[in-house]
Amino acid sequence: MAIKDAIRSMLDPRTFAHALRVAHFNSYSFVRQVRRITMGSNVSLAPNVSFRNGERIRIGAGSHIGEFSLIWAGDTTGSIHIGTKCLFGPHVMVTASNYGIDRGPVAIMDQPKIEQDVTIGAGAWLGANVVVLAGVTIGEGAVIAAGAVVTKNVPSFAIAGGVPARVIGERPTPP
Repeated sequence: MAIKDAIRSMLDPRTFAHALRVAHFNSYSFVRQVRRITMGSNVSLAPNVSFRNGERIRIGAGSHIGEFSLIWAGDTTGSIHIGTKCLFGPHVMVTASNYGIDRGPVAIMDQPKIEQDVTIGAGAWLGANVVVLAGVTIGEGAVIAAGAVVTKNVPSFAIAGGVPARVIGERPTPP
């Protein structure tokens, strides 16, 4: 019975349709977007990173963007600037567009989108599952702890963590 089911599933046209949908999504969110991004040399991108509006994304030389990360510039104006030699762990989300939450008791999608630039300084390290929201600047050499949600600027060489992220320490500055 299991062999029949395996053969039946391999010949099912929905299997092929699903494969086409997966290939289309990869093309839409990675392949076509990477062509629009301004990138320095030796940038390392996991093959399953998702980009939006790549023409407003700049990634500095030697940076590494981890698996399943989402780098989403705004639809009209919000841009994302990632410095040189930055390290993003897996599942990092950086967005230059989000909905305001201060409009009162109304559905979130009915509120206007707010687009603001995001800047991540050279040598910054963002741990796994970090979320960086629109309008944030993360300074050079900063470390953002895994699982943090960055809603406000983080100074250079700071260590930040928590939800919302706050500075919890400092790294030594280079000589």
